[in-house]
Amino acid sequence: QVQLVESGGGLVQAGGSLRLSCAASGRTFSTYAMGWFRQAPGKEREFVAARSWSGGSKIYADSVKGRFTISRDSAKNTVYLQMNSLKPEDTAVYYCAASGKSGIGGTSPSDYDYWGQGTQVTVSS
Repeated sequence: QVQLVESGGGLVQAGGSLRLSCAASGRTFSTYAMGWFRQAPGKEREFVAARSWSGGSKIYADSVKGRFTISRDSAKNTVYLQMNSLKPEDTAVYYCAASGKSGIGGTSPSDYDYWGQGTQVTVSS
């Protein structure tokens, strides 16, 4: 069992930065691939970034490539999403997720077993 708690969301101006954190509990956390998704009002949940359990593989949505970075601090059982050059279209609730199905992670919500409660990110123009 893995429990995930996100934090770090907030209101920021376009061009600014935020770092989201996802604190995980569970003794097998280190073997899970981790992902970040987001959901804007009236839209489906969409993939943002994922990291394999080993860290050897990272994938990003085209819309955030070059601006967002996923990373992990195993000692703190925490995954981060550093978001730079934020745009109003990045406004959404951001969720972290853990996958025990695949060590690589994936781009579909169905690839993940556990989810956090979400944190709101609002980017003003």
